[in-house]
Amino acid sequence: MSIGLRTDANPTELVLECPSEPLAAMARLAGSGLFGDYVVYERPGSWTFAGGMLGEVVLDSETVRTRWPDGAPSTRPWSGRPADALRDAFAEAPLPTWNAYGWIAFEFAATRPTGRLAHLIVPRTEVRIEAGRAHITGPDTEQVAELLAGAAPIAGVPSPVDVRVDGDAYRAKVAKAVAEIHEGRYQKVIVSRRLDIPHPVDVIATYARGREANTPARSFLLDLGGFQATGFSPEVLATVDADGCVMTQPLAGTRAFGAGADADARTRRELENDPKEIFEHAVSVRTSVEELHRVCDPETVRVTDFMTVKERGSVQHLGSRAAGALALGRSPWDALDALFPGVTASGIPKPAAIEAITRLEDRRGMYSGAVVAVSHDGALDSALVLRALYSENGRAWLRAGAGIVSASAPDREYEETCEKLSSIAPHVVPR
Repeated sequence: MSIGLRTDANPTELVLECPSEPLAAMARLAGSGLFGDYVVYERPGSWTFAGGMLGEVVLDSETVRTRWPDGAPSTRPWSGRPADALRDAFAEAPLPTWNAYGWIAFEFAATRPTGRLAHLIVPRTEVRIEAGRAHITGPDTEQVAELLAGAAPIAGVPSPVDVRVDGDAYRAKVAKAVAEIHEGRYQKVIVSRRLDIPHPVDVIATYARGREANTPARSFLLDLGGFQATGFSPEVLATVDADGCVMTQPLAGTRAFGAGADADARTRRELENDPKEIFEHAVSVRTSVEELHRVCDPETVRVTDFMTVKERGSVQHLGSRAAGALALGRSPWDALDALFPGVTASGIPKPAAIEAITRLEDRRGMYSGAVVAVSHDGALDSALVLRALYSENGRAWLRAGAGIVSASAPDREYEETCEKLSSIAPHVVPR
């Protein structure tokens, strides 16, 4: 590794040539023990490690807790929209510039939310790797430089998790949802199932092994307050750039992928010609456009790449892109609120689908919520939390769902959850 220089633009930033692959570097930083809390967030061409805690915002169902430099922690009640509570908390940050990283639970959108709804940190040290260079800011630059210089190859031997369990219970939930759709209670709902792992998991090694085998839109690894999670998100929930351009990327419609060229071509043709999958995708895109109209200048809202196939690890999806420009007076938090939770992880109409999910399932938590990066300049990047593993108090689990519409067949929807779980289940590394 060559010796880096502090930049003129940011005298606290150290720039180094990074000798290792970004994935190995992120895994080494996460496993170093130098940082109690951390978030790894990968975007196309850019990997960020956010380590340690300079500031913190924790949103629970009744209170918001903040902690900022040189100040005592504050806990106060909140009411109204959870997105507004987060906006107000970060507006009080006594920092001229900041970036925050963390997660938002599915219940963030519930009528009567329960439990932890969001946990974000402003890191003490931030490492961004792009184009073979590591940009390091914060007080730990020398230690980080040493860690990057010694980044070792990916370690850990996976022990695949059997995904073909709990079939009868899941099929029964799907059948109930289909019956409720025929009753006119909602048009579409995503029904999921939880798969408990019978042993402790090395979450960092699982991230490294799983990322090698996946092609996500975003990937992440985090440990916040002892809760660990890692995943390979197939879908961008919402991005907002500093100029106010909003984008979302709904994916709906699924077939298996990775079984060989001939099999993949056959399942792709099935996906592109299946009326159920096409209907499921079209109504999801329509809903995303309606949501953008709530916060964007309507004349700027556009759909591009309509119903193209996106390959995401062990599955392929129908995907589209919808974008628009924030209307005057609207903020990135408004955009997140309008698009959250993802229509492809909740249903149509969203309020009725969310109510059904709370009846049909146990609390989801981070599953089908979002992992988020937000900045002082108004930029926001969030990915839908799917294809993920979660670990807390020595217990680990996976979760996957399928979009249920009137034409859904319980056997096929169960098979779809198996296909999605196979994006991560073969790569779980025991601890």
